[in-house]
Amino acid sequence: MYKRTIIHRGVGHLAAKGLFNKLDDETYIKLIYWARMGKRLNLKNPTSFNEKLQWLKLYDRRPEYSRMVDKYEAKKYVSEIIGEEYIIPTLGVWDTFDDINFDSLPDQFVLKCIHDSGGLVICRDKATFDISYARNIINKSLKNNYYLHAREWPYKNVKPRIIAEQYMVDESGYELKDYKLFCFDGFAKAMFIASDRYKKGEETKFDFFDMDFKHLPFTNGHPNATHEIKRPESFEKMKELAAKLSEGIPQVRVDFYDINGQIYFGELTLSHWSGMVPFEPEEWDYKFGEWIKLPDSIGGGI
Repeated sequence: MYKRTIIHRGVGHLAAKGLFNKLDDETYIKLIYWARMGKRLNLKNPTSFNEKLQWLKLYDRRPEYSRMVDKYEAKKYVSEIIGEEYIIPTLGVWDTFDDINFDSLPDQFVLKCIHDSGGLVICRDKATFDISYARNIINKSLKNNYYLHAREWPYKNVKPRIIAEQYMVDESGYELKDYKLFCFDGFAKAMFIASDRYKKGEETKFDFFDMDFKHLPFTNGHPNATHEIKRPESFEKMKELAAKLSEGIPQVRVDFYDINGQIYFGELTLSHWSGMVPFEPEEWDYKFGEWIKLPDSIGGGI
């Protein structure tokens, strides 16, 4: 474990500096997968969930995937399939931070970049909002080439922009829990609930469930919550909507929020954790992998 950690940090450090940017996608993915997962990637006969995600990155490249992962365009895409009533209102979209007219925004809002993960700022009170801090977060995110990190191809064609969304909070009064459903060609098979995401001093928690809302005995990236996770009021409806959004797609994670029984769309994720975070115990990597049926014909390819 110690040796793998040293390798991971070393390769990760070099990758962050852009020293591997000129590598072709397959070579890069094999290298980073080996460093992060501690084993070689089998692309000829992938069997685990994480291996199959790498295969799909390389060989399943449909043009609509770029629209699906764009946090602005995805709203239009999703509303065309399940309806606008599930969409969190957008307050504005801009190319640069300095284009934002904060006077036109309400007292509470959320800023995020549409092309990556992590470029997010929450304003709970505009009177005390630190614009300088927000500028630093957003500008750093705008410069981030998310595609290069793990060669998630759909992000390669997403133009970096900023959106402001309506501020939302669930029954907790301080957070908006994510309900993330793993879907496979129109069938939701498992989900996890992300909690404590913005609770000061707390690590984010991930709790996995089957479609009968039975807690699954593994972790992936974050520990389980120490408190009871309640079944969302709209769980059955979430499964129905996720099935519609995932039809015809080998696998996609469909994210929702539940606010007093009202469902809101979060995002579509084609590569959970970029397919490079272990399941513990590992057997669950292979159980999830069984649910992915790789297509006989491929869209795009490398």
